[in-house]
Amino acid sequence: MDLRQFLMCLSLCTAFALSKPTEKKDRVHHEPQLSDKVHNDAQSFDYDHDAFLGAEEAKTFDQLPDKEKIVSKIDGDKDGFVTVDELKDWIKFAQKRWIYEDVERQWKGHDLNEDGLVSWEEYKNATYGYVLDDPDPDDGFNYKQMMVRDERRFKMADKDGDLIATKEEFTAFLHPEEYDYMKDIVVQETMEDIDKNADGFIDLEEYIGWQAYQGGDC
Repeated sequence: MDLRQFLMCLSLCTAFALSKPTEKKDRVHHEPQLSDKVHNDAQSFDYDHDAFLGAEEAKTFDQLPDKEKIVSKIDGDKDGFVTVDELKDWIKFAQKRWIYEDVERQWKGHDLNEDGLVSWEEYKNATYGYVLDDPDPDDGFNYKQMMVRDERRFKMADKDGDLIATKEEFTAFLHPEEYDYMKDIVVQETMEDIDKNADGFIDLEEYIGWQAYQGGDC
């Protein structure tokens, strides 16, 4: 496998590892980009470098000879080769790093009183705010319904039930797929997204429609 093929593999693996099962909220809750560079592998792998290494690490590694760029970072035993286990470990590390950076970014925007905690009221006001007063949003989203869904997830993440999240609880709220006690809400939300007729079952047509919406293969 040459370097270009290797980087393509890393790009696909990283995209899969960093994907989230929850619905994006275009006007309300923007997902941070993995890089500010254009994602076009036909021209360069700069976007993939940022996504896989992190923007700061990528700047350093861009100065190294090609064969040293990725291998030296992933090659845990420094034998000059990347094993499947080493690649899996690095993807997990990259995923955890992205989650940490995402939580830090959002924490600053939601801890409005800067007390080191995020209450449901703070999150609701910072995330939805005036859009709830708009009876006819131009993007067609039902923000009140989305807020109810977020409140349900917030309450599940909030272990002590005081509607005030610690940073760990806030992380579980933003990234429920990373926490065992949040698995039920991930399944419930995914079912709600796919089960369009709300009959409690997912038929083939619904599944194919969801796959097409996600941009995946059936």
